[in-house]
Amino acid sequence: MAEREIRIFGDPVLRSVCDPVKPGDARAVALVADLLDTVRVPGRAGVAANQIGVGLRAFSYNVDDEVGYVINPEIVEVSGEPVLVDEGCLSVPGFFFPRLRYPFARVRGVDLEGNPVELSGEGLMAQALQHEVDHLDGHLYIEGLEPETKREAMRAIRQAPWY
Repeated sequence: MAEREIRIFGDPVLRSVCDPVKPGDARAVALVADLLDTVRVPGRAGVAANQIGVGLRAFSYNVDDEVGYVINPEIVEVSGEPVLVDEGCLSVPGFFFPRLRYPFARVRGVDLEGNPVELSGEGLMAQALQHEVDHLDGHLYIEGLEPETKREAMRAIRQAPWY
């Protein structure tokens, strides 16, 4: 289909909980195609549907040369001691802030035909899975920052040229 424009901090769709997707529906097929085209841009690890303006529960990922998607994902497992990782977001462009994330995450969902899909990983994949599911739940990564870091982040965001 097409690479879609990324919605930026302040757009209400980013704060909305996404609705479940009906696998096989024509809208889902088009959405997945757009998500895959949009995540293939170099430097992107994941794109949630609401980041391209669609309030449906799906995301695409591009980690370690593996590109794919999940419909109706739910985190079913996280493990390890949370660690601070520098995290950024396409919807908060130009910024990276330290945020606690679990070093391992597992997500379950379905594909376009309704077949079960399970994704898991460590490192960047674990971070991407947590980050994208947060998006679908209407949360931006800056909400999970330590209070002082969050204040600094919000100050920097308000001064950004795109704000």
